[in-house]
Amino acid sequence: MPVPSSRAPRDARSDWWRSAVIYQLYIRSFADGDGDGVGDIAGIRLRMGHLADLGVDAVWINPWYPSPMADAGYDVSDYRAIEGQFGTLADAEALIAEAHTHGLRVILDIVPNHTSDRHPWFVDASAAGPGASERDRYLFRRGRGADGELPPNDWQSNFGGPAWTRLIEPDGNPGEWYLHLFAPEQPDLNWEHVDVRADFLQTLRFWFDRGVDGFRIDVAHSLIKEPGLPDIDGREYPPARVEVDGELVRPPWQSHPHWDRDEVHDVYREWRAVADSYDPPRIFVAEAWVDEPERLTRYVRSDELHTAFNFDYLQTPWIAEDMRKTIVHTLDEHEAVAAPATWVLSNHDVARHVSRYARDQSDGLTRQLQHLLGRPADLALGTHRARAALLLTLALPGGAYVYQGEELGLPEVEDIPEDALQDPTWLRSGGSERGRDGCRVPLPWSGETPPYGFSQGSHAQPWLPQPPDWSPLTVAAQAGDPESMLELYRAALRHRRQLAALGEGVLRWRDDLPDTVVAFDREPGFTCVVNFGPEDVTLPAGTVILASGHVAADGQLAADSSVWIAR
Repeated sequence: MPVPSSRAPRDARSDWWRSAVIYQLYIRSFADGDGDGVGDIAGIRLRMGHLADLGVDAVWINPWYPSPMADAGYDVSDYRAIEGQFGTLADAEALIAEAHTHGLRVILDIVPNHTSDRHPWFVDASAAGPGASERDRYLFRRGRGADGELPPNDWQSNFGGPAWTRLIEPDGNPGEWYLHLFAPEQPDLNWEHVDVRADFLQTLRFWFDRGVDGFRIDVAHSLIKEPGLPDIDGREYPPARVEVDGELVRPPWQSHPHWDRDEVHDVYREWRAVADSYDPPRIFVAEAWVDEPERLTRYVRSDELHTAFNFDYLQTPWIAEDMRKTIVHTLDEHEAVAAPATWVLSNHDVARHVSRYARDQSDGLTRQLQHLLGRPADLALGTHRARAALLLTLALPGGAYVYQGEELGLPEVEDIPEDALQDPTWLRSGGSERGRDGCRVPLPWSGETPPYGFSQGSHAQPWLPQPPDWSPLTVAAQAGDPESMLELYRAALRHRRQLAALGEGVLRWRDDLPDTVVAFDREPGFTCVVNFGPEDVTLPAGTVILASGHVAADGQLAADSSVWIAR
């Protein structure tokens, strides 16, 4: 079967998002256009051809708003402007227009759970004093204890330590505490306040009016807190799985005081109305770490958000039985609300899947990889499995996300010097957790040594150090090599766009292969086979379209490999 052209038109339908492949662009680490070692808008524009040639449908850009960078831009001080080190608002508008000329849609990140502590609202609230109306936009409370010296409740920050910080009031004395589910520099907003809701609706319109095609919503399952802010009192989120008849299963869902509360859906109904008022309608994707698929699909009902990240899939180990169960459950739950599933292998918050798959899979995985650090890793095996996982992912019904650098086969950088680590998780945990910097190392574009062409016209060292052995992984080194990860991604995305069987739709499982194989048919005339086992397997009849690994002349598919077949 001939390889389709990479210049095929992008999907022009208004429901393009149902089957789109979206490239996550972590702006600080994608490309540096001004030579200061930090990625920026100019760098994105310089490397736009890479995205167009790759064959994705859209790009999602991590926060580019003004920020003190306490959490790499997720502490926003102005939602309707551009951070100076990334460029200007005019630069952003030019990028959006340029992306559209390449047939690429643009999705921005929005951070509604919290602002920066430098946001004008929080600056005013801190200066106003206890009881002032300016504090009502956040969650200020008097502390417990005789003199209010203890936090108001037992909530913990996701970055370690208490989720409360006590202010020094304008009179110089310790006073009220404010809630921050993340860093102290990220105070949580009060989503019961009319100003908060109205201001975010204005922000949506501001960017939609400039041509932005949608938003990824950070921590979409938070926002609303239980009235009275009660203690968690031992309630786990997500609750640990329990063993039943030798199998780990989810315990019954229980309400939590600050995650996945039912009231949050009222917010997204308001947002959906704004998005639908545009022609064509704009779209949303939720970052909602909701462990139960039946809870996750509540976010993608027809009057709320369009899609949600499928973290269940990301966290599934490289085991055939586990992978098939995850896919079945995901598709069943999404079908119940007529929403498309999404599939993602890595992102800026999790260890890269090449390194996850390089470890023993028998005891499960965690998204931060911490429990696997120090254990033996076979990166060649991890890369082999990552190639196979790509063909599985792009063959499944719905949409998919590609995290920048996975198209190059980048592994997690696990040996960043401690004095170079910047993630607040590292700082807040007292050095016990290395955090997420290992998946955020700047991309290698060309050359034999760091910075591998990352900074245009400059040899400035990137904001995070790159490994000295990445020269074979650069874009320049892989381009044109039919055996490279980059060319596998390009070929898979070209075929996906042209094959009528792929994208949104249904699949039919095949049960005529060993238990170590995940295989399914899609119509018209397409079969995907993934060999998770240690032994070669015989492929069903058909013509091989694309393979992640070796396929013998007698039709044997090697271990940890996948193949697309035309029947």
